[in-house]
Amino acid sequence: MPTLASPTRRIPLALALLATGIPMFMATLDNLVMTNALPVLHADLGASVEELQWFINAYTLVFASLILFAVALGDRFGRRTVFALGIGVFTLASALAAFSTDPTQLIIARAVQGLGGAGIMPLSLSLLAGSVEPRRRPLAIGIWGGIAGLGVAAGPLIGGAVVEGWNWQGIFWINVPVGIIAIPLILLVLPNAFGEKVRADIVGVLLAGLGVLAVVFGIVRGNPAGWDSAQVIGSLAAGAVLLAGFILWELRTSAPLLPLRLFRDRSFSVANIVGFGFSFGMFGAVFILIQFLQIVQGNSPLQAAVLTTPWTMAPMVVAPLAGAFAGRIGTRTLIVAGLLFQALGLFWIAATMSATVPYTTLLPAFISAGIGMGLVFAPSSTAVLANIRNEDTAKASGTNSTLREIGVALGIAVLTAVFTGAGGQLTPTGYVHAAIPAVFVGAAVLAATAIVGLLLPAGRAPRATPRTESTEAFAAERVGV
Repeated sequence: MPTLASPTRRIPLALALLATGIPMFMATLDNLVMTNALPVLHADLGASVEELQWFINAYTLVFASLILFAVALGDRFGRRTVFALGIGVFTLASALAAFSTDPTQLIIARAVQGLGGAGIMPLSLSLLAGSVEPRRRPLAIGIWGGIAGLGVAAGPLIGGAVVEGWNWQGIFWINVPVGIIAIPLILLVLPNAFGEKVRADIVGVLLAGLGVLAVVFGIVRGNPAGWDSAQVIGSLAAGAVLLAGFILWELRTSAPLLPLRLFRDRSFSVANIVGFGFSFGMFGAVFILIQFLQIVQGNSPLQAAVLTTPWTMAPMVVAPLAGAFAGRIGTRTLIVAGLLFQALGLFWIAATMSATVPYTTLLPAFISAGIGMGLVFAPSSTAVLANIRNEDTAKASGTNSTLREIGVALGIAVLTAVFTGAGGQLTPTGYVHAAIPAVFVGAAVLAATAIVGLLLPAGRAPRATPRTESTEAFAAERVGV
């Protein structure tokens, strides 16, 4: 039976990137594609601040909770098979979201989208790594990271353009033709690699998913219900107990959802902390800032997206370069520099934010944050997989995707809690004074994550020698797989 280490066939790099990259771009796009539509949804559906958070978090939490489960299903039933099923569910849920007429329907549809997305993101990287030659894997992973970064970063721009030129439903309709095209492409092009067939860890899925949901729910409800209320305290306590139970269960079960032995590797452990902190600080701040540009400064969804283009588009250029040069410069240097660039950008925004701040004042901060995002995306993926065995790549990349998505959900929840706790309102006069401390929190988290990033191994590729082909293969494996 084929495995990732010995796939049925190698395919051209461009074709492998096309087959795995299109669905992955679609899934990552939906992380933040709704951000520029939030003020419109607030007006059209009468959504509250709390419901606006759940439009994003319903997707990210289900996505995060089921990623590793989807990896296990891919190992058992075929990674291409589960990948295609994930695309199908995601496409159907996108249509359901477009038909939503109230906040509850949209939140449910977004949760189903997360279910489909869980089958796309980690298996995309695993299928790519198994479809190209070992010596080209570092380049492939670098380009893959650039596509992923573009999907996340371009979400606000694409969402803004569609909302203004069409309607908010259009941000979901655009997924449907992409899904219809992608499914036959991957069935035709990609090998159906298998992994170790083990029993699905359903108990682990429930403990982890419900634990994270309880924590996020408690944070979201903190200000409306009161931080000392039984609802909030009970939710946070239940989340802590469930997550502790998850760790204990994973240590005891014979087929863990998350093999905790992977965290013995320093590169893997620190890279996952970096991924969590990066998502927490940056995307929590994006949730606040996109609404500032529309609600306070009166920009349309498309205008707000265009104004942030230096931020959102920079990763398209920087991320592939960072991935290509990671082996020479070292992943640690690139990641720490990227986090510092992002922290600097957010500190700048928080220090200068006002209802009348000119765009030229914000522009250097947007550029700094964009360069920083690009420097983190691809090298962090490389660092996660640097010392991981071939048979563990799917679970390793799934773990990283899970923690990054949890970071997005918690970042939005915590920064919005700071915003509402400071008396913030979705009005031109009630926004700025509360948004400033929220953005400062995001900047502080990124700065702290940069310090943690110093614990990463240097991450430079060993020098290849002409003596044996095995030396070259070892160098490529250390960088990329």
